[in-house]
Amino acid sequence: MCGIIAYTGSKPAKDILIDGLRRLEYRGYDSAGIAIVHRKRIRSFKAAGKLAVLEEQLPASIEGVCGIGHTRWATHGAPNDINAHPHTDKDCHIAVVHNGIIENAAALRKQLEVKGIECVSDTDTEVLAHLIGCHGGKLIDAMRAVLGTIQGTYGLAAVDKRSPGTIVVARNGSPVILGIGDGEMLAASDMSALARHTREIIHLDDGEVAELTPDGFTVTTLDANLAEKSRSELSVSFEDYDKGSYAHFLHREIHEQPDVVQRTLSGRLDSRFSTAHLGGLNLQARDLLKFKRIKILGCGSAYYAGIAGSHIIEQLARMPVSAEAAAEFRYRNPIIESETLYIVVSQSGETFDTLAALREIQRKGGFVLGVVNSVGSTIAREVDGGIYMHAGPEVSVASTKAYTSMLTVFSLLALMLGRLRDISPQRGASLIQALSELPAHIDQCLALEPQIKTVAGAIAQAKSTFFLGRTDAYPVALEGAQKLKEISYIHAEAYPASELKHGPLALVTKDTPCIIILPDNELLVKSISSLEEIKARGGPILSITDSDNEQITTLSDYVIRTPRVESILKPIVAGVALQLLAYHVALLLDRDVDQPRNLAKSVTVE
Repeated sequence: MCGIIAYTGSKPAKDILIDGLRRLEYRGYDSAGIAIVHRKRIRSFKAAGKLAVLEEQLPASIEGVCGIGHTRWATHGAPNDINAHPHTDKDCHIAVVHNGIIENAAALRKQLEVKGIECVSDTDTEVLAHLIGCHGGKLIDAMRAVLGTIQGTYGLAAVDKRSPGTIVVARNGSPVILGIGDGEMLAASDMSALARHTREIIHLDDGEVAELTPDGFTVTTLDANLAEKSRSELSVSFEDYDKGSYAHFLHREIHEQPDVVQRTLSGRLDSRFSTAHLGGLNLQARDLLKFKRIKILGCGSAYYAGIAGSHIIEQLARMPVSAEAAAEFRYRNPIIESETLYIVVSQSGETFDTLAALREIQRKGGFVLGVVNSVGSTIAREVDGGIYMHAGPEVSVASTKAYTSMLTVFSLLALMLGRLRDISPQRGASLIQALSELPAHIDQCLALEPQIKTVAGAIAQAKSTFFLGRTDAYPVALEGAQKLKEISYIHAEAYPASELKHGPLALVTKDTPCIIILPDNELLVKSISSLEEIKARGGPILSITDSDNEQITTLSDYVIRTPRVESILKPIVAGVALQLLAYHVALLLDRDVDQPRNLAKSVTVE
């Protein structure tokens, strides 16, 4: 969501801040701003809209070697110039940028009004700036005192014109990463903003405050106790955030998927025992056998990947598996069982609702595994064990390669659990072979892009669409609908195909394209009956299938034939075809495919 960059050193701060904000654009935002301290004066510039709008307003030269910057995704107050960050106190001594939500902002605002201080913006962040300004004293002491009164989440950075060269950052529920340079220090909410400048980083934990100067840093707790922090190497490079020869990050990431799957599989296929080897679980075989059920939690595409994963694991391991939206789970007072293995899924490793669910499970004694892409992220550090996806940075807001990597991880986990519980060495060996061939099959699916691009023209004219699939194909339909609505803004709804006649069929007309996923399996005949129902109502049909059944061709207006793969891997290959469909529909409608409206890459607030 919102992004933070901070710099103190000897180089021009403006250039580093703007470059950092540019690297943070992919997270989604609606305004941007910077504040630079120079000669005991704060110069602040901010504007609604994209970063280019801010850049147009900046003077050609802005002196100063210490500053903070921000990209805002609106929560409190409309996306306009006034509500954009940074925010300052009434005397313009302090400037603050903030990610997160201050839940008691209204009460704190009233306290300020009693002191005669009126906020000019609608944001919760401005309250922080005024409170810090009222406290006086050293910036870090004022910050600690104010944060002791705060309810909610924050990742924030502040500067004080009376202390040029000093930046104070703090974290509670929203990521803050320190970047260590030679005679300079940086801080950011995302590693992408640090990749050009440093290879050595430190992750702040909740309840920690850091004071940065060009000479180094100190990290303390809110009660001023020194916090020992270990340094780690930045796991991404500057080149990872470059589109290369592709027009969009989304297109690049779709086409990266053969390599991504290969990385996800690398070193994890054990041909000797016909199983998967997953280091980092912190569970022995005897521990895994004690679990009777699995619960998978995630948000958005990670949730849909969890539903697909639940089908895959249940088929191979023959144990009950269910998936649930993380935010719903944490608020329904769930029963946490010692015999249930909990799995949380997050590309960023910072998704607030998923992190909160993780902490609630652990508080009640549950064991939690993480499936995470971002090395060193909060979820990755707090789970009891986990599996890194190794998908590489995903810049586009709409998840593609991370989603596919999640399904690949679930396939590996299903193979491992299946070999422990139910499947033979021969079946395990055939699954290893199928997984080894998966990158090549995804390549074959990507080669269908010219055909999919042609079909996209028919979908782009629609106001509403249905995505349908039975059993294992239903989660594919959910994710296909998610992709189309995210980046094309066409209404898309997913249903189990068996539910079509129980209500949704009333909405099918000649103007309602129906995209149906038809894997060649024992339910194909029943799925073809759904085609008959749609055809009888005049609905246009696009079938995504690996079957040669002639009825599909006869009943469908368009057919995309994907490569034949092992049954449990069919959702992965069909999903790639639907990603390409959504991408080309969005292009025809001239949408911003990398940064769709109203959405953010990493949702770090409720």
